[in-house]
Amino acid sequence: MTSTLQDLAGRVAVVTGASSGIGRASATLLAARGAKVALLARRQSALDELAAEIRAAGGQALALAVDVTDQAALDRAAATVRETWGCTDLVFNNAGVMLPGAIGQQDTAEWQQQIDLNISGAMRVIQAFMPQLEEAAAKGATVDLINTSSIAGQYLFPYFAVYSATKAYVSHLTRHLRIELGPKNIRVSMIEPGIVATELQDHVTFQGAKDWLANAAKTIDFLQPADVAQVVGFIVSQPKHVNLQQVVIMPTKEGV
Repeated sequence: MTSTLQDLAGRVAVVTGASSGIGRASATLLAARGAKVALLARRQSALDELAAEIRAAGGQALALAVDVTDQAALDRAAATVRETWGCTDLVFNNAGVMLPGAIGQQDTAEWQQQIDLNISGAMRVIQAFMPQLEEAAAKGATVDLINTSSIAGQYLFPYFAVYSATKAYVSHLTRHLRIELGPKNIRVSMIEPGIVATELQDHVTFQGAKDWLANAAKTIDFLQPADVAQVVGFIVSQPKHVNLQQVVIMPTKEGV
């Protein structure tokens, strides 16, 4: 972490999916800018490594191994964050999985996993931390809820029907939440990235999608997690009365 900007000092942030990719890069950036960052993901060893890096750079981090599909575990994590640092005022609801496949031929477990994590998991995170966000806003703090969606939530891609539908849910959910939570002084945002070079692609098992990604990599400079993290940092650094509801970030050469 090289940033000397400390504009987020005093804020308490939670990042899900923090063990890799966009979540890891965003947690690192938020900590570099002064936020206390709770790192949530399933892999304790990866979280411990990231927390150590953040602390070595002078930041504050708390590593909490949590499966976001487990409401009780999320509720315990929320309580731990509050006991450690006080009310959470920034949630980056980022955990997700991408498993494209042909409808009727895909393993049931793969499409179910996408629904459980991308939809139910995202809702469970909101459920766990909303009381703290509301309390922080009532006390006058700047408060942010950011959901990670995808450009796939807007456009049509063969074999991505379930993944795209889960991200369309996240995008529309975000729009509705803003109407409900904006009057409470809680900013609600979504980011909709195009192709990002992350571990998500390593989980793809469907050969048609694997071939498409491999061919795309020959002509497109994929976004890097740090590119998306910069967008997250920009959203949360706006004046309190400014809410960027929807940010689409695409590789320059990716056409849709």
